[in-house]
Amino acid sequence: MRIFPPGITAFEALASREGDSQGLYHLTDGERVHAVCQVRRLLMSKYTGPALSTRFVNVSPIYDLGLTDSSSYGKMLVALFSGVVWLSRDALSATHIRFLLKSPGDSQFFAALKVATPYSPFSKLTIEGALIECSLKDASASSGAVS
Repeated sequence: MRIFPPGITAFEALASREGDSQGLYHLTDGERVHAVCQVRRLLMSKYTGPALSTRFVNVSPIYDLGLTDSSSYGKMLVALFSGVVWLSRDALSATHIRFLLKSPGDSQFFAALKVATPYSPFSKLTIEGALIECSLKDASASSGAVS
């Protein structure tokens, strides 16, 4: 599975080890790649089903060099996380996600996700330092459908 932009040689070593259960995921707006991360689907003893492990988050220099504001940086991180949730529902089916942020300070952008709501896709979500761990509800349960 290749889900990263071609021509970025820095990621060739990771990409060459890819199989059906891992890949490089990128967030783009069609003109610019905003972030790239490794996503692996694996079984872990602490979970009852498969988990997606996301790590090695690399962001565009516009964020690292402060060429954009912190609000844009936060929105980009949340969009990247949302993309990983989408992967867990589609290409890399999983019921749990471990998302390692670049730093513990980045967790501030995810505080709202800890509030339980009927439309949340998460049955459980914790943030400790730079690690977000969540378990996903059944897809039909989080769609807001009333039975």
